[in-house]
Amino acid sequence: MKDKRKTLVDKLFNQRYIKSQKVKNAMLKVPREQFMPQGTVYQAYADRPFPIGKGQTISAPHMVAIIAERLDLEGGMNILEIGTGWGYNAAVVAEVVGRKGHIYTVERIPELAAKARENLEKTGYSGVVTVIEGDGTRGYPEKAPYDRIYGTASAPKIPEPLKEQLKIGGKLIVPMGSDYFQDLISMVRVSEDEYQTKNLGGVVFVPMIGEHGWPED
Repeated sequence: MKDKRKTLVDKLFNQRYIKSQKVKNAMLKVPREQFMPQGTVYQAYADRPFPIGKGQTISAPHMVAIIAERLDLEGGMNILEIGTGWGYNAAVVAEVVGRKGHIYTVERIPELAAKARENLEKTGYSGVVTVIEGDGTRGYPEKAPYDRIYGTASAPKIPEPLKEQLKIGGKLIVPMGSDYFQDLISMVRVSEDEYQTKNLGGVVFVPMIGEHGWPED
């Protein structure tokens, strides 16, 4: 699996999805196969998303790389993730920020939260990543403010609680849009009540469901 991982990471680097050595090192280190459903492990290093149950997916590696690069991660950062899934994205971010940083990740589906905890424990990231079961659109005010916040699901608009829980100077990245058209939006908090936004391009994510997101069907 390590050879397949290296082949994929080298490809993403050559395609410029991965641009920095720190993100490259993180993706070389994190075993994606440990975050995949049984029966799909052999496809762990195909650059595509895979279903993980309950209508959710593990993101394609190139999308994990894009988010990690665009977040401008640094060691020791306090980070909030919305949408844990099975924990792969959080593990990659944890690898970049190191043991002095911490990722708080909120998952609304109990079965996925439990599986993520199990996966993060067996891969050695449970000391850097805390999985919270709840409505991620409300954020996690207990550990705010955050240096970085990112979402792995698409919201109709950027949830206000996430903006409020972002540090001044901090960056937030959230997919935004409907089932049919989504953009990856980057937002920097310039001051107490001023934010600068940038559209990073079209993406496809599952919907972000919650009080400040989409309603559950």
